[in-house]
Amino acid sequence: MRLVPIEFANPGNTLAKTVFDNDGRILLRDGVVLTDSYLIRIKRLQIYSIYISDGYSETIIEDVIKPELRQHAIKAIKETFYSFEKYNLYSNNTNLSKQSIAKEKHSYFESIGNIARDIIDEIISKQNVMINLVDIKSMDNYTYQHSVNVAVLSLVLGVQLQLNQSELYTLCIGALLHDIGKVLIPKDIILKPGRLTDEEFITIKEHTTKGYDFLKGCSDISVPSRIVALQHHEKVNGLGYPDNKKDKSINRFARIVSIADVYDALTSDRPYSKAMCPNDAVEYIFSHANTQFDYEMVKAFSKAVVPYPPGTLVRLSTDDIGVVTNVFPNLALRPQVKIVKKGPNVNAQEVGTTISLVDQLDIVVKNIEFSI
Repeated sequence: MRLVPIEFANPGNTLAKTVFDNDGRILLRDGVVLTDSYLIRIKRLQIYSIYISDGYSETIIEDVIKPELRQHAIKAIKETFYSFEKYNLYSNNTNLSKQSIAKEKHSYFESIGNIARDIIDEIISKQNVMINLVDIKSMDNYTYQHSVNVAVLSLVLGVQLQLNQSELYTLCIGALLHDIGKVLIPKDIILKPGRLTDEEFITIKEHTTKGYDFLKGCSDISVPSRIVALQHHEKVNGLGYPDNKKDKSINRFARIVSIADVYDALTSDRPYSKAMCPNDAVEYIFSHANTQFDYEMVKAFSKAVVPYPPGTLVRLSTDDIGVVTNVFPNLALRPQVKIVKKGPNVNAQEVGTTISLVDQLDIVVKNIEFSI
């Protein structure tokens, strides 16, 4: 099983991971042999990467949380964000009492709380849990899928940082709702395919304060969880927004979520940019430690993320192409690789040879390959 951009998927490939439509319904089940018409349907949903099975890897990549829980969480986030829109639409409607609005909001946030507990239970039930995949996302559902991914990433990092269960719950709620303020930003700005103007960027930055102001009126959401919505774009060097906070003056949970937020955004197709390979995203996070991100948290994050999950085709510095067969805790950038295509160099490895980059220190991964 390996993740490939949709343009590298061909008729005859076998789908290795179920694809859902924008309402969480199954569009194509894993095991389906792809046809031209299936690929067209996937592209129409603006899904740009899928998992396929091929002759290179029999590895089954399991999600950190069950697919049904992920879809349930996406649905809950979507409904909560829609309720936020309704609340603002109704705010000047005298026919709707404050009590009825408060009751509806409580119902949605209670659902979010239940989802958070279910996700936490799944993650802490697994030993040495690591992030080793990028979820299949559609452009239309990006904000909701992103919110769930950020929560999962944040929790895995939180486990690495040895947060207790109460702290993980606070973190998860904050992560699930960190972008709720984007509901109040014009969609033409959120989905703009090109570079934002200075005025548009000022507008989009308002999602932090708008989200926080809305959550302030929700007694179901704790203060630390609300602050995540406000501070997840602050940077430890003081050059973030909205308040230019620095270092430890930034809420601890917000510092965690900021790493998860950027990593998932970088590894996702967005209106204005193609997804970055996980290894490049990890390098970006590393390169911005102590400027954008908390250094100690970045070190913990590097132990929790696998940029080359088993099944990934990689080109080595020898120009051999191999498939990753195993990864090692705390050494994610140096996996075990089985050679499937010999390179032209004199020091190339024979096809079928398995090498560990932990032992072969003179060989590194150059990049991810999607076809050979």
